[in-house]
Amino acid sequence: MRILLVEDDAALADTTTRALQSQGWAVDWSTRGEQVALSVKQDPYDLVVLDIGLAGIDGFETLRRLRAEGLTTPVLMLTARDAVEDRVRGLEGGADDYLVKPFAITELVARARVLTRRASARRDDTLVLGSLRMDLAAKRLFSGGEVVELSAREWSVLEYLLARLGKVVSKEQILQGIAGWDESLSENAVEVYVSRLRSKLEPAGVRVRTIRGFGYLLEAIEPNGAKP
Repeated sequence: MRILLVEDDAALADTTTRALQSQGWAVDWSTRGEQVALSVKQDPYDLVVLDIGLAGIDGFETLRRLRAEGLTTPVLMLTARDAVEDRVRGLEGGADDYLVKPFAITELVARARVLTRRASARRDDTLVLGSLRMDLAAKRLFSGGEVVELSAREWSVLEYLLARLGKVVSKEQILQGIAGWDESLSENAVEVYVSRLRSKLEPAGVRVRTIRGFGYLLEAIEPNGAKP
């Protein structure tokens, strides 16, 4: 999952980013609202966490511009304002949820998970290939009835590939899908994660095939070793 955090309090943004990243999610951080609509147009964000009290245009105007562009990405608004009128204004303006500061980070993570789960009506909470079953809600991977242990990064790469099953995905696309703006991941790192995934997936009859010059393709392996 990829999240855009729009928050001008650096300390809160750092704490929030770390909490979201601990779930295996990629987080980009912006301090201003002016470019949010353009950023969401350009990048496949699953959620925008938006503070109301921004410098420049505030969160309400940022939200208005986002929805005026026809963008339906879920928005969780953060605010120090506890007035009912402000909450109503945000929700009627197109926000999906509202969290008043100070808040528990665990609640923020829970609300983020719920919002993205609702928005994923376009996809199931389970991705399946061969004997592999990826439970997105529980964040667990199964091969038959056995759990396959993955690191947070391996999970992110596999989820990205499974969500694009049947398509060749480049290293650059994977990087954009799993890393935030402030992370210094390289294409070599993607190769490392893919190599680790191969060793864990091939016993389950699934492989990550390299399409030379283009990227990777996730596919099931036939019993004789040939691709389907």
